[in-house]
Order: sequence, then structure tokens, then C-alpha cells
Amino acid sequence: MRKEIRSRRINRIGSYAISSSMSMRDHRQQPCITCTTFNILAPIYKRLTVNNDKSQNSRESDYRAYWLVRNQKILDSLLRERSSIICLQEFWVGNEELVSMYEKRLGDAGYINFKLARTNNRGDGLLIAVRKECFRVICHRELLFNDCGDRVAQLLHVELAGPYSPSRNNDTRQEILIVNTHLLFPHNSSLSLVRLNQVYKILQYVESYQKENKLSPMPIMLCGDWNGSKRGHVYKFLRSIGFVSSYDTAHQYTDADAHKWVSHQNHRGNICGVDFIWLLNPNRYRKLLKSSWSEAVFGMFKYLVRRASLTEEKAFALLKADNDSDCITYSGFCEALRQLNLTGHCYGLSDEETKDLWVQADMDGNGVLDYKEFQQRIWNPTRSEQKDDGVLDDDHKGGEEQTIGFSVENAVLFPPEVEKGKWPENYYLSDHARLTVVFSPIRMPCSQLIS
Repeated sequence: MRKEIRSRRINRIGSYAISSSMSMRDHRQQPCITCTTFNILAPIYKRLTVNNDKSQNSRESDYRAYWLVRNQKILDSLLRERSSIICLQEFWVGNEELVSMYEKRLGDAGYINFKLARTNNRGDGLLIAVRKECFRVICHRELLFNDCGDRVAQLLHVELAGPYSPSRNNDTRQEILIVNTHLLFPHNSSLSLVRLNQVYKILQYVESYQKENKLSPMPIMLCGDWNGSKRGHVYKFLRSIGFVSSYDTAHQYTDADAHKWVSHQNHRGNICGVDFIWLLNPNRYRKLLKSSWSEAVFGMFKYLVRRASLTEEKAFALLKADNDSDCITYSGFCEALRQLNLTGHCYGLSDEETKDLWVQADMDGNGVLDYKEFQQRIWNPTRSEQKDDGVLDDDHKGGEEQTIGFSVENAVLFPPEVEKGKWPENYYLSDHARLTVVFSPIRMPCSQLIS
């Protein structure tokens, strides 16, 4: 009875996901794994109003008492939840006192943690922590984008430990790849391509790591602040590869339900859902990464020409340029991308990326694109996020190699108001909500890449 009362108290402070996982443990005899992602708003970015004068904004980093108390409360909430995995963004790596406080309190609570600063001494960065009783750390890698946003990403390769593994069969893999990142804020539309390329680099890096270490398919979790909503190109790109938004899965939301929840109030006062924990299970058919990236860029091309009120026929004419024949040449293709601001500047596509796009579009390899190729590869490519058949069915499970994946049991955003699409006025821990997801390890067959 006391445990039930304590569980209800936890629910009231936004830790329903944790208490739910505890109840699941009883009837499954198998504990769940919890993952939290939280942009904790670095004090160097948090604006303070001095003497009620909004014209004299200062930063919280100038007032030790303010940032210290706020981060102590952030740590209190994280340690109260005791998630198996914690991914933080805007971690103030430039302040030794704050770093030491997080390392000591997380370490004392049984976590092993890794931090990574953004490039060019931006002051903030990332922190990822995992509970030692849940995981054995195999490898930690750092990915530096070296782009205009000085963004970075962490890759953590872990193995489930002890009772957290649903099977001690040596033939069954029990490993996970966890990514923590914070993508560039889209200050203008030209930076959308940068954000898409940041995700592409992450996935390329993960793919290279798997090949380098000869890893079999395993669950991949992408955690962090993606600085883009469900309506954006990054969201569609990840869905096309087979990733699912854990929060939306738990609440049975569709791709169209972009208004149901929010997780961030930006510096302009706008509220939107930008914090995600993405999951790719090893039983999902996965398209080739380069093909999915090409489709995402062509999707951006289509968006831009539609915004310019161009029809399908006029878009083809734009690509065809001044060519007299009824086909698109490579020079016309490049010129159209330049006119749409997708190339020709430091944020745009590189020559190599432009060539890759052309190769993907030129289905028969004859050096030109006819109208059919334009339709099938540029204007109306078949996107896998529109399908629900990305999971192996029962007919294919028998002969497949088995591995460990995850089912999404629950997901909670705190403060609770954001789950209704509202931002509470009295919330001060951050300008982001904290997202916690409960996963249950399950056995499942491996999939194969499809072209």
C-alpha cells in the first residue's frame, strides 16, 4: 500500500513513466528501461530581466545564485526519476563548478557520464549518462560537424547488463546504440538544409561505426533537441528510414498530429514540439541511407518550388532550363538548385552531394532525366514513412536471426501542460520540457537493408 501511495505522488510530479515501468515489472518479471532527454538551457543563454526593465536583459551566467539553484533543481528532478539513460543538451561545459556538480551527483547516484563541448568554444555542449547497473559501456564516440552552427553529437554503444536482459542466450545480441545531439536552430529557411545534413552525418557515422565493428542490427535511439517539428524535413527524413517518435508511438499519434503536444518555447515566444527520442528497431526494413537522404532533399526542392507557386510542369521546365530537348541536363539541374538557394553558398549542397542527387535521379544512367524520371525520383518519390509495412511479419520471423529490440510502453513530458499543447507560465527549469520514455526489451528478428 505504501508503495502505491508513493507511486501516486511520483505521478503528480511528472514521473508517471517511471512508476508505470515499476508496475510493469511485476507482471512481466522483466524491468523496463527508461530514457530521458532534456535541454536544460545553458545559463549563458538564459535571459534575465533586470529590475523589471525588459530593455536591460542580462544572462543568468552572471548570477551564480540563480544558475546554481536552478541546476540543483534540475538534478533533483533527474535523480528522482533515475532514468536508465539521461541525455542533456545545452550543458554548460565552460563552467567547472557546474560540471563538477553534475559529475559528482550523477556519479554518486550510480551513473557513468560523458560530456562533449561544442566546437569553437561556444561554452555549452552535451552530456550523456547511463546507470552502471543497467549497462556496460562498450564505446563512446564524438562527432564534430564543424559547420556553421558548431554542433556536435555523441554516440554511445552499450550492452544491457544483468536482469535488464530478457535473455542470457549468447546467440542473442543485447546491445544498443544511443545518440545525443542538439541540431542547429533554423534562424532562416536556408538553414533547413544544414539541419538535414547534420542528421545525415549522424546516420552516416552510425552506419560507418556498425560496419567498422562488424555489428549486427541492433536498436538505435536518437535523443535530443532537434530544433524542428513534425512538419519539418528532418522529421520526414527520419520517418522515411524507419525511425519512430517514441512519444507519438506511446500516445498513438500520427504524423499529422503535430499540434497535440509541445516541448519548447523559443526566444521568439513561439511554442513547438522539437524534443524527440527516436527509435529504430532491428526488425524494421531499412532503406539505403543515401536513397532516403536524396528523397529528403528532393522533398525540400518540391517544397521550395511549391512555395514559389510553381506547378509540376513548371518545376520540370525550371530544371530543364534552356535545353531544347524534352529532358533535364546536369547543368540545368545544377542551375535550378542554385536558383532555389540549395547550392552556391557555404550552407548549401556540396558538389559531391549535388552529384549524388543526380545519380539517384538518373534511373537509367544515360546522363539526362526525362519526365518519367523527374516524376518518380524528384516530384513523387515513394517515401517509406507513408507505409505501415516496415516490420517483419510472422511469415518471415521463423528463419530470421533473433536479436533484442524495444517496445514503447509509455512516454511523458514534464511539465504536464505541454502534453496538451500549452506552455505553463510558472515553469522556470528550462525553456524545454523534459521527455521520458519507457522501453521494454523484447526478442525480435533482424531485418535487412532494402534498396
